Amino acid sequence: MKLYYMPGACSLAPHIVANEAGIPLELRKVDGKAKTTEDGENFLDANPNGYVPALILEDGDMLTEASVVVQYLADRKPDTGLMPPAGSMARYRVQQWLSFVATELHKSLGVFFKPGTPEETKAANREHLERRLKHVDANLDGKTFLTGDTLTAADAYLWTVLGWTKFAAVDLSPFANVQRFMATVAARPAVVQALKAEGLA
Repeated sequence: MKLYYMPGACSLAPHIVANEAGIPLELRKVDGKAKTTEDGENFLDANPNGYVPALILEDGDMLTEASVVVQYLADRKPDTGLMPPAGSMARYRVQQWLSFVATELHKSLGVFFKPGTPEETKAANREHLERRLKHVDANLDGKTFLTGDTLTAADAYLWTVLGWTKFAAVDLSPFANVQRFMATVAARPAVVQALKAEGLA
């Protein structure tokens, strides 16, 4: 399979999940402004929306949206626990967190990377993020990861998105459980491997 990615973007989450699951991926780095890959391919031919991740499957079909791509990859190796079994409450909990990260954190942090975003909008989003981070921090109390002691696809997505807080001037220091979570995930070999492959470490 082929993963189109931009270093440190939300495509880092499926990259991490693939590493955790031992799934080899052909990586294609995308220039976000030019919409081309490093070998000159027009990324818009692969994904007309122009954003990552875009996962090209063995049959040539494509999947997009980070919260979906991580589930697809995790389901290929069910024994890893990256996604619990279909129909189980544990799976719905992971999907609940994937949705939360996508809608409450990813979108709120995304505005800080858009040129021309008014300062008023940034300030409002920081307030929103503070409330949501309190929720995440409380949930992590007494747990290693979002749903317990097993890393799931939702943890990879959360860790990736919260990595953007330093660029948005969102302070994580009031959230001890979040800080511990970030350090724990950062130390995992699969994460270190992904960061090195993307030129981030």
